[in-house]
Amino acid sequence: MDLFSNLAMGFSAAFAPSTLLYCFLGVFLGTLIGVLPGIGALATISLLLPITYHMTPAAAIIMLAGVYYGASYGGSTASILLNLPGTPSSAVACLDGYPMSRQGRGGVALFMTTVASFVGAVIGLFVMAAFTPTIAELGLKFGPAEYFAMMLLGLIAASTIATGSPVKGIAMVVLGLLLGMIGTDVNSGVARYSFGVPELTDGLNLVALAMGIFGISEVISSINRIHHGKAEKITLRSMMPTRDDNRRSVMPMLRGSAIGSFFGALPGTGSAIASFMSYATEKKVAKQPERFGRGAVEGVTAPEAANNAAVQTAFVPTLSLGIPGDAVMALMLGALIIHGIQPGPMMITEQPELYWGLIASFVIGNVMLVILNIPLIGVWVALLRIPYRVLFPAIVVFICLGVYSVNNNPFDVYMVALVGSIGYLMTLLKFEPAPLLLGFILGPLMEENLRRTLLLSRGDPMVFVERPISATLLAIGTLVLAWSLVSFMRGRRRVVVAPGEPDLPVEPAPQQR
Repeated sequence: MDLFSNLAMGFSAAFAPSTLLYCFLGVFLGTLIGVLPGIGALATISLLLPITYHMTPAAAIIMLAGVYYGASYGGSTASILLNLPGTPSSAVACLDGYPMSRQGRGGVALFMTTVASFVGAVIGLFVMAAFTPTIAELGLKFGPAEYFAMMLLGLIAASTIATGSPVKGIAMVVLGLLLGMIGTDVNSGVARYSFGVPELTDGLNLVALAMGIFGISEVISSINRIHHGKAEKITLRSMMPTRDDNRRSVMPMLRGSAIGSFFGALPGTGSAIASFMSYATEKKVAKQPERFGRGAVEGVTAPEAANNAAVQTAFVPTLSLGIPGDAVMALMLGALIIHGIQPGPMMITEQPELYWGLIASFVIGNVMLVILNIPLIGVWVALLRIPYRVLFPAIVVFICLGVYSVNNNPFDVYMVALVGSIGYLMTLLKFEPAPLLLGFILGPLMEENLRRTLLLSRGDPMVFVERPISATLLAIGTLVLAWSLVSFMRGRRRVVVAPGEPDLPVEPAPQQR
């Protein structure tokens, strides 16, 4: 059967009334828990999993999948409006989305986020439908050496995310790596850097780290400001992007979708890495990289497109190889097994109606999300009109509830307070938190694959340059480092030639039409 026949079969199954109902229920719940910081798709799917016992396999997977990619739509809302990321992948939206909100362009940022999310999801779905066998075959060629090289490339790119000094960016990456080493060593079982605290033997809570370093630090830094809320009326016209916004966003959305489709299809990577890599790529190719971190619209649209494309293609290794890429995909894998479906290379041929019905439901679900999210933009932006003396205590309560709900451990609440205080000091010293977060995410994965590679090669480090894919990734990383060094030296040369020039002013907000 060709692609169009398969899609026709999938849409015939997805347009069943019960399937549409479960699809809408999933995307609605996903959007809601995505907007509420700290809850996340993982906790929601865990709670809904027992309910799926009474559903058909197709309805169960379609509803749970709707929660997953619906949360990716709503996850950037709190990041843009409140600088409060609920998930690591939505932390990138803080870098330029929050400055846009401070400039009075929160509605534009949310509108462009919805458009970018839809574009990324559609491209990811096309890749998933058309290239699943090819991507599955490529994923099988990735061994520990290739994964280590890819993680190292991600860390090199992370050092370029910071808008200030590149040395500070590298320092934050290293700090993230050190924080990622806290916990129990995988090979020896020995606790590292736990300092006798039993709760640290499992490592730091990623949600606590992300919400503390972004959310709590913002609460502390804003506590002495006098805010009376924004009184402007939110209309559909005020949400519309300018022509310049549209022009700047087209290519970043396409590049972000390509990056997200690639990284999402690789087992063990996920949408967070895709978002950070997309942001770093846009900053590198931009003609005015100094705009990033000050409200650049492409700094919002590119990572969001990458995030949603990765969410869609994350189902490729799970369904075609039976290899979950992250904890959410592991739950999806468990849901399939519970209903007597064994994911793997034979699933597409043995369960074609389920597989193609799932892809068709993704298309329908993403259309539902666009229709659902655009009218709600005014509601979310209206949050900014709430006085800070009322809003900030509510934010702290949501942070505490969200962090506590992950492990039901009060230690995580204490940890988010400590991390938030440290994050505030970093803000005063002009250190960017985003490279730290990516270093924390990639550090344990990189260490695990490095050890595995050296064990398989009996300690020979030349294995990294002998394998074509890992050698190519290391070469790209070297070129990125060289490019950063040349750009830094050119910048210093300009300062030496023309001393005393004023710093670059903050870009003013474009006029709304």
